[in-house]
Amino acid sequence: MSNTSFDFIPRAYRPEKPRKFGITEIRAPYYNTFGTRHLADVFDVAGQWVDGIKWAGGSFSLVPRDEVRKFSDIAHKHDAYVSSGGWIETVLRYGPDAVAKYLKEAKEVGFDVIEISAGFLTIPTSGMLRLVEQVKKAGFKAKPELGIQFGSGGDSGVEELAAESKKDIGDLVQRAKRLLDAGADIIMIESEGITENVAQWNTSAAASIINGVGLESVMFEAADPPVFEWYIKNYGNEVNLFCDHSQILQLEGLRQNVWGNKSTWGRIANPAPLGAEEAARLPGFRKGVAEISRARRG
Repeated sequence: MSNTSFDFIPRAYRPEKPRKFGITEIRAPYYNTFGTRHLADVFDVAGQWVDGIKWAGGSFSLVPRDEVRKFSDIAHKHDAYVSSGGWIETVLRYGPDAVAKYLKEAKEVGFDVIEISAGFLTIPTSGMLRLVEQVKKAGFKAKPELGIQFGSGGDSGVEELAAESKKDIGDLVQRAKRLLDAGADIIMIESEGITENVAQWNTSAAASIINGVGLESVMFEAADPPVFEWYIKNYGNEVNLFCDHSQILQLEGLRQNVWGNKSTWGRIANPAPLGAEEAARLPGFRKGVAEISRARRG
């Protein structure tokens, strides 16, 4: 059971951890530099709403190994996973031995999920499939990251990205399906080209991905309040989202219908599943149980 103050006020339903949907993944140190004491404070205050942490931009490679391990231990203490971020794009440039060493050290520092990104590199689907297989064999969950904007995943500006080509959304959907069939656990969707560093949001791309791959199988980068509000407003509080660690309570307040702005305030709903006692009181429930029992005896 969740532990909150003022719990007499009804909320939109949120399942307990470990969650399979409505996942919130937060950013580890990158744009903001912080240490284990700050992370521990974050988890003490909001840990029940954090499903995982992700090291963006290879920032863990700039931190002492023991400190990276401490971050993992704090996350695990609060039933949260630790994800690598997309640094494998850098590692791949140095050959298969580097990838093997990368996975070995990732295990040693307590990572649970390896993100397999291809924002800067051109990797065929067959290559992504082999990376998923290698990551799974090494004992990790595999999280391929796909996007429609070439050059995504860095700190490029709007003009720089606009000068690059866009990828076909249909190809992204088909790649995602093949990767999931091969054992990928979830697909991370890059925000560039959709809601980040664009002159106008490409919401039809998000819709095509959700309709083509499935809401529960994708996670969207949404480290900007208007972005995560748009996803929840349009797809409900079960959408999987990545945000900054400073935004956890703002995002969770939207998920639970605690707060919002003029377009979401009081409008986010999700009825809780019925318990056994509640289900037993439904009209026709006892009759249905009796019919099942007779069928089994027969």
